[in-house]
Amino acid sequence: MKTSLLPLLLLLSAAQTAQAQIAPTQHSPIHSVTQSLTGQVRDAAGRPLPGVNVFLKTTFDGASTDSLGRFSFRTDRAAGPAVLVVSLIGYVPQELPVTLGAGPISLPTIKLKENRAQLGDVVVTAGAFEASDEKRASVLKPLDIVTTAGALGDIAGALNALPGTTRVGETGQLFVRGGAASETKQYLDGLPVQTPYAGAVPNVAARGRFSPFLFKGMVFSTGGYSAEYGQALSAVVALHSTDLAPETQTSISLMSVGGSLSRTRRWARTSLAVSADYTNLAPYFNLVPQNLGWDRAPLALGGSLKLAHKVGEAGMLKVYGTYSRQRLALRQPDANPEFAATGHPISLANDNLYLHTTYRAPLTRGWSLNTGLALTRDENTLHPDVQTVHDTDHSAVARLVLTNDSASTWFNLKMGLDGYAQRYRQQYRAHAEASTQALGVDEQRGAGFLESELVLTNRLAGRAGLRTEYSALLGRWNAAPRLGLAYKTGANSQLSAAWGWFYQTPTTDLLRISSALRFERAEHYLLTYQHQVKDRTLRAEIYQKNYARLTTFNAAQPFNPTTYQNGGGGYARGVDVLFRDRTTVKMADYWVSYGLLDTRRQFRADPVAAMPTFAARHNLSVVGKYYVQKLHTQFGFTYAYGSGRRYHNPNLPGYNQSTLPAYQDLSVNASYLTHWFGQFTIVYVSASNVLGRQNIFGYTYAGAADASGQYRVAAVGQPAPRMLFVGVFISINKTKVDLDKRPD
Repeated sequence: MKTSLLPLLLLLSAAQTAQAQIAPTQHSPIHSVTQSLTGQVRDAAGRPLPGVNVFLKTTFDGASTDSLGRFSFRTDRAAGPAVLVVSLIGYVPQELPVTLGAGPISLPTIKLKENRAQLGDVVVTAGAFEASDEKRASVLKPLDIVTTAGALGDIAGALNALPGTTRVGETGQLFVRGGAASETKQYLDGLPVQTPYAGAVPNVAARGRFSPFLFKGMVFSTGGYSAEYGQALSAVVALHSTDLAPETQTSISLMSVGGSLSRTRRWARTSLAVSADYTNLAPYFNLVPQNLGWDRAPLALGGSLKLAHKVGEAGMLKVYGTYSRQRLALRQPDANPEFAATGHPISLANDNLYLHTTYRAPLTRGWSLNTGLALTRDENTLHPDVQTVHDTDHSAVARLVLTNDSASTWFNLKMGLDGYAQRYRQQYRAHAEASTQALGVDEQRGAGFLESELVLTNRLAGRAGLRTEYSALLGRWNAAPRLGLAYKTGANSQLSAAWGWFYQTPTTDLLRISSALRFERAEHYLLTYQHQVKDRTLRAEIYQKNYARLTTFNAAQPFNPTTYQNGGGGYARGVDVLFRDRTTVKMADYWVSYGLLDTRRQFRADPVAAMPTFAARHNLSVVGKYYVQKLHTQFGFTYAYGSGRRYHNPNLPGYNQSTLPAYQDLSVNASYLTHWFGQFTIVYVSASNVLGRQNIFGYTYAGAADASGQYRVAAVGQPAPRMLFVGVFISINKTKVDLDKRPD
C-alpha cells in the first residue's frame, strides 16, 4: 500500500535557509600571532598578473596583486596549518598549503594557468554549459519531493511527474522510457542501492526506503549518463546526501498513519542524527473504506543513524545506517473459482538492514579521492495462500574514484573502480508438509571506468568515457564506450547530444534459474535542447534506445533452465518536453511535462515483440504550487494523465492486444507554516485522487478456461479510491524562519 509515511515529513525545512552559528567546543587557549605573507603571481608565460585575489581560506585576511603581480598582507589567524587561495577570473584557481606561526612567509612565484572554459566573448559558467549528467538531467531539491501533490513524500512518486516516466500504479516504482523498473538504478553518494524500495506484495504499490531529507539534492538522468554509472539499461537516480547538519534540533512528527521522532546534534566538526518511526494503517483503514480485504493492515517500524565528520580542511566522512521492519496481510481479487468469494490471501514479512559509509578528501596536485562501502541485508517472507517463499539477499558494494579537475586548462580526468558481491538464497514450499526447494545466486562483479570532460572551444564542450565490467557468475566481460557533446547556441540556451552502450546482468529472479546467460545491452541516442532564463526553463529531448540480448524463456516452463537464452530485443523512441516556471507569477512555481513513447520489445516470457504492459504512449503531468503569504500556507496540485497501457487477454487472439482505460489522477495538498509554543511547526494536509477515479492497472485471469472456453477475469485496481493524510511536524530549537518567504 502506498502510504505517506515519514516523508512529508518536514515539508519543512520549507525554510532551510536558516542556519545556526555553532560555537566551537572550548579547548585549551588558542595561540595566535600577527605575521605577514608576501609573494608574486604570474601567468604561464611568466608575465605579472595584476588584480589577483589572494586570501586565507575561511577568513577575510588577504589582498590583491599590484601591477607587478606582487601581494603582501598580514594575519592574526591562530598558528597552525592553513590554505592560501589564489584566484582570478579566466584562470584556474589554486589552493596552497601554508603553516602559520613560524615567522613571516615569503612564497615562491605562483603561476596561474588560463582556463579555456572562460575565454572568448561568452563566459561559460558551471551549470550553464557542460556535457554532463547534471546539465542534461532534471534536478530536484528535497523540498520538491515533499511539496509535489500526489507524491506523498516518495522519491519515485515525485520523479513520476517528470517527462520520460510512465505511472505504473500497481508497483509504485520508476519505469523510464519503455524500460522495466529493474533498468533504473538508484545511487547514494556514488554507491548503487541494492533495495531502494520497501517490501511489497504483487499489485500493491511499494514506497522508497529513504526520506527525501536525507539528501541535499538528486539528479534524474533518463539516458546517456556518465561512465561512472553501470548496471542500468534505462535510467539513473543519483542521490547526494547532506554533509554536516546546520544546527542542533529535535523533530516530532504526528501523522494520521503513525509518527516519528528525531534528534540532531551539531558540534564544530561533527553532527549526529538519530531517528525512529512507526507506521500503523489499521486506525486509518477503520475510518476510510478500502477496496482490498486487509487481514493485517500495513505495520512498519524502523530507525536510522547518520554521522558526519569533517576531516582536516576539506575532508568529509559520512556513515548512515538504517533498519526497517514491515508486516502486512490481505486478500486480493482473484479470478480462480476457489478464491472468487473470499479473495486470494497473501502476507508479507520484510526486514531490511542497510549500512553506508563514504569518505572524500582532496589529495595533492589537483587530485581528490571519493570512496565508500555499502552493506545490505534484506529478508523477505511471502505466504501466497498455503505456499511459503523465503528470500535472503546479502550484498556488498565498494567504490574508489579519483578526480583531477586541474589536469589541464581544457580537460579533467576521472577514474574509478567498483566491486560488488552478492549471496542470494530462496527457499520454497508448496504447502506446510511439502519438502523445501532451494535456489541461489552467488555473484562477484568488478568494474572500472575512465572519463574526461573536455572544453573544445568557448562554445563547445564534450565528454568521453569508457566503462568495463566483469561478472564471475556469467564468466564474461563487457566494454561500454560513452560520448557527449554540448554546444552553446546563445547566452541562455544550449544543444547537447549523447551516445553510449549500457550493460546490465539479468535480474536475480532470472539468474536463480540459469546463469548460462550474457549481459543485456541497450544503446542510447539523445539530442537535447534547453533554454533557461532566470527560473524559467524549457527542455526538449528526442531519443532512441535499442535493446539487445534481453533474457527470454518459455512461459510454459519457467523453471527449466534450458529454455533461458539472450534471444530478446527491442526499441524505445520518443520525445520528452518539460517547461518549469518559478518567475512569471510571484510566489508560484509550476511545471508541465509531456512524454511521447513508441516502444516494442521481446523479453522474459514474451512469445513475440510487443508493447510492454508497463509502457504508456502518452504521459502528461501538470504540477502547481502557490504560497499565500498572508496565510503562511502553500497550496499545491498535481494532475497526471497516462494513455491506456497494453495487456494480454487470453480470450482474444494475439498477444498484448488489449488496452486499459486511461489513467487520470488529481491530487492536492496544503502546508501551513506557523510556530506552536515558540517552535517552528508545519501542519500538512494532502489528498490523492480527490475525484475518486477508479483507475484500472491490469487484469488477472484464471489459470484454466471455464466450460464455455473463456478465462474468468479480475481487475487490478487501486487499494482505495483516494488517500487522505494529515500530519503535524514540529521542529524544536530550529532557528527562526521567515514565514513570509516562499519555501525554496
